[in-house]
Order: sequence, then C-alpha cells, then structure tokens
Amino acid sequence: MSGFRYAFSLSKDEVRIATPPGTVILIDHRETPSDFSAGVLRLVPRPSINPADPLNLPRWRKIAILFCMSLFAFLANFSSSSISSALPAYASSPVLGTPPQSLSELNKLVAVHVLMLGASNIFWVPLSNSFGRRPVVLLSLSIMIAASLWAKLATSFESLLAARAVMGIGGGPADAVSPDVVGEIFFVHERGRAMAVYNTLLCLGSVVGGISGGYLAALGFEWIHWINVIFSAVNLTMCFFFQSETLYERDYSSSTPSTTSDSEKAGIQQSTVVGLQTVDYPSFTYLKSLKIGTYRPGLVQNFKNVLLTLRLPGVWLVSFWYAGLVGAMVAMTSSGPTFVSQAPYFWGGLVGSALGGLYTYSLVDWTTRYYAKKDKDGISEPEPRLAIGIPSLIIATAGTLIFGFVGQNPSSKGWLGLEFGVGMVAFGLMQAPSVGFNYIIESYPKLPGDCFVAITTVRSLISFAWTFFAGSWVEDRGAAEPYGIFAMVQGLIVVFTRLRIATTDLTS
Repeated sequence: MSGFRYAFSLSKDEVRIATPPGTVILIDHRETPSDFSAGVLRLVPRPSINPADPLNLPRWRKIAILFCMSLFAFLANFSSSSISSALPAYASSPVLGTPPQSLSELNKLVAVHVLMLGASNIFWVPLSNSFGRRPVVLLSLSIMIAASLWAKLATSFESLLAARAVMGIGGGPADAVSPDVVGEIFFVHERGRAMAVYNTLLCLGSVVGGISGGYLAALGFEWIHWINVIFSAVNLTMCFFFQSETLYERDYSSSTPSTTSDSEKAGIQQSTVVGLQTVDYPSFTYLKSLKIGTYRPGLVQNFKNVLLTLRLPGVWLVSFWYAGLVGAMVAMTSSGPTFVSQAPYFWGGLVGSALGGLYTYSLVDWTTRYYAKKDKDGISEPEPRLAIGIPSLIIATAGTLIFGFVGQNPSSKGWLGLEFGVGMVAFGLMQAPSVGFNYIIESYPKLPGDCFVAITTVRSLISFAWTFFAGSWVEDRGAAEPYGIFAMVQGLIVVFTRLRIATTDLTS
C-alpha cells in the first residue's frame, strides 16, 4: 500500500519496519551454518551469473569506465565555464564584431550552454534507455567536438551563441547518462565513493574552467575552444575502447529473500545467492563488450517515464538541492570577473572542491555501512546518506551570503572574502550529486536515469535563469541582493522515509 495519506498515518514503529524501494539488507547479522557468517557485507544489487552483467565486469574495467564518465562530466562543465573568465576580454575586443558586446549580453554564452546541458537530457536519456548508453555517449562526444570546432571558427556573436547551444546538447549525457552508468557497475557499498569521484571531476570542471579561461584567452581566444576539441577527442577515444554497454535487464525481484528470515522486514530485498543457476551463457569477450546495436522496446514509454518521475518527492528534493548550488556557482563564475578580473581568479573554488571531494569520499559509503551495522537487522536505507550533506549545505549557504555582501562592499582585501565564499559553495556542491544521485539510484532503482532528467532539467533552468539575469542584476542592485536571495532559496532541505513509502506504487 502507498499514498501520502497512508504514509503520514503510520506510527514511528510502522515507518521503521516499512520496506519502500531502496530498503535492503546490506549487513547479514544472522549466524547460519551456510558460507555466510554474522556481519557479512552483502552484494546489493544481487549479481547474476551472466558474464554480460555490468556488475560482473573486472575491477580494472569498472575503474576505466568510471574515469571515462568522470572525465566526460569534467569536460562538459569545463566547456560551460571556461569562457566565463574571458568575458571581460571579449567585451573589450572586436573579435565578435563591432561594437563589442556588453558583459550582460556575453553572459548568454554561458547561460545557453547551461540550459542545453540539462534540457537536452529530455531526449538523451530515453534514447539511452532504448538504444544503450554506449552509442549515446559516443554520439554526444562527437557533437561536442564538432560544436567546439564551430565555436573556434565563429566570427559573430550569433554564430558563437548557436555553437555554444549545440555544445551544451553534446555535453548533456555527462550529467544524466554518465551517473546512470556509474550506478550500473558498482554495488551499493561501493557506489558512494564511485559517485564521489565522478562528482569531484564534475564540479572541478566548472571551477577549473572558471580559473583557466582567462589564461587561455591570453594565448588567443581560439584556445578556449581548441582545448575543448582536444580533450573531447581524447575522451571519445577512451570511451570507444573502454566503455562497455551497461544497459542490462536486471530482475530486482530476484533480490527478495527465498528463505524464512527472522527479520521483521520480511519484504526486504536481499542479495544472498540461493541455489545454483544452471543457465548457460555465451562468453563475453572484450570485443563483444564494445558492441553497438542494443535495443530495448518501449521508446515512447521511456519518454513518458521522464514526466512521470516528477511525481516522486525525492526527485524534487535533489533537484532543488543540486540546482540551488549549481546556480550559485555558475552565477559566481559568470558575474565574478566583474569583481576579480585579474589572475589568479577564483582559486578558492579549487580548494573548496578538493576539500569537499575528500570529505565526501571519506564518509559517504562509511555512513551507509555504519547505519546498516547499527541496525539489528542489517538494514540499509537511502536516507542516512543525506546526513553528510546537511553540514555542507549550511556551509554553502553561508558562502553565498559572504560572496554577496563582500561583492556589495568592495575593498582592497575583499578578494579574500570572495575566494572564501566561492570555496564554501564549491565544498557544498561536492555533496549534492554524490549524495543526491546515490539517494535517487537507491530509492528508485528501476528508473534512476529518468529521475536524472528531471533533476538536470530543473538544475539547468534555474542555472540558466540566474546566469541570464545575474549580470544585469548585480550591475543594477549590487551583489548583496541577488546572492542573499540565492542563500534563502538554498536554506532548508527536509526529507522523511515516509515520502518513499507514499510513492512506492509509482516506482513499481
């Protein structure tokens, strides 16, 4: 049974023993005469004996795929922000025609890229759910290369703006398909750290891009685009040789227990292998892993699923959490050059990202295992992951306020406040996808990619709006007002297990 009325009528004990999607036995506390002993860590999801199962890939291959997906995320966000610190140079140069465009007009080069980066997943993810992850990633990287070449050759603002829009379309899968791939090759107890690596490179893309754009422009405006061509080509080559197809029809019902358990949560998914499967599968060679031609029926339904995920409260939770922090960071990198127009630009974001990545990598999986061991039935639920995100959200909110008030009141030492503000937001941003995306994958295991579409679309719309208006807003009213409102939007995130109980039927 599900529904909001039912979920919020439950007592505290009933909430504790409920088993919405994402509730699994991660630690086996039962002492049995089997090969499993008390306290053994279970493999969730349960891997099959099919060698084509992505969970059965060799360790080196998983790491290679993780690096490919993480590099893709880095490049997509690097290409988005690398032009931002060069905007003052564009505003004083006739390279895009005379008279030069104003800074508020040039901000559209960032805004349109950010918009398409998320909105393009409305079609990328349904296509990947039907035709596979591999062809979508290879095609999108090819589009990024072509669009970057176009941007390099553009001689007018309108042409460069169109190239940036297409570049955003090409980078879209890095934000929604790539995390889906990472979630498909790692188990629950590994997924947090894997997503932390992915997210670290994703966030570093925006930060490093914002720092390096000014230096690249000093070498010549074309180098802002040439660097995108070079690294996208390298990433395309790596994905071609290392990324296997991870779209796999997994039977989640096989994870339910087939033997009597003393656990009160009798419906909980388990990963204990019961009996021997005797199905003979063909060998899965390296060349077979690189095939292109997967097709899963239901393309129209895949497009519908994207809209249906908007009914899930977890999607809105992660959407606004992620969108608020990304919007703040994008607005800072686009309006920041008006405050810090000389090197070393925003190195504070680099420090904040590094510290945030280390914090997340150290705690995200440890938290899951800790709560599972603490539970008398060894239960793991998605919500404990959210605990490590709350302190960082508070830090990021404070950083947004600091940036706004320091920008409003410039001084000779004010750049220190700006650096600390950006660093604090970068620190908080590291947890949003790492923790939030894992929460989505574990709460809604059958449709995480569709959820990512809604999340990245909301993120891109909010980031687009703030980037589009931030420049002129700061010029007209100063920095305190827009960044103060940003901090208010980020201020409060609350989630309960009851919300997953209420939406159980929507994910089945």
